[in-house]
Amino acid sequence: MELPALVPGRFLTRENRFRVQVEVEGRPTPAHLPNSGRLLELLHPGRRVYLMPRPGKHRKTPYDLVLVDLDGLLVSVDARLPTNLFLEAWRAGQLPWLPYAPGWKVVREPACGHGRLDALLEGPRGARVWVETKSVTWVEDGVAYFPDAPTARGRRHLRCLAEKVRAGDRGVVVFIVQRPDARVFSPHPADPHFPQALREAHAQGVEVYAHRFRVTHQTIEPVGPIPVRLDLPPDLTAREKSTPPPNATSRDAS
Repeated sequence: MELPALVPGRFLTRENRFRVQVEVEGRPTPAHLPNSGRLLELLHPGRRVYLMPRPGKHRKTPYDLVLVDLDGLLVSVDARLPTNLFLEAWRAGQLPWLPYAPGWKVVREPACGHGRLDALLEGPRGARVWVETKSVTWVEDGVAYFPDAPTARGRRHLRCLAEKVRAGDRGVVVFIVQRPDARVFSPHPADPHFPQALREAHAQGVEVYAHRFRVTHQTIEPVGPIPVRLDLPPDLTAREKSTPPPNATSRDAS
């Protein structure tokens, strides 16, 4: 995935769920944050960030905050990208569990129960693969974690995928790690119910995968799959998740 020309800045503070203050050319300015997660390990005052200009008379902010420089490692925080990143990796033949072939049809945001999933892939001879992607930005000691906040929506998606599996289709959740330094993925009890919900969905036939990506100032490119570990991490001492950051309310991670 190619990125447009980005503007460097410095993170100042988070005002609410989707709005931050950044410094651009020495002046504070508001920016949209396209991510509902807490991002506590990334959004530190003074940290270098990269912004996508978003002009328009109906815009309330002139930029989107899309990349964070974590001590020289670029992390994409744009939670709108995982479905497109997944599809690019699939079409590039990087998903051994789902070989790409011409003739597959992609349906975006298909209805599922009272909500929607990210994609439905329809293949030859009636093959149907329901896909939900999740954006992952949190990595510690090589372990990528999701979620970093309560996610009732994420648990609903898992139940919906399980229903599709019971109906005879494939159901897949793919954790898109938008940084290259992860070696393994594990669910995290920042939502105390999500790890068990993921294990139960997997036991019912929902396939669980994780794929990491390399981020530069110009591109986000697939690196390859990483193993999934469904056991709980040992504790919460490395990063306390029960307290939201200043000026942010409790929210549902995507």
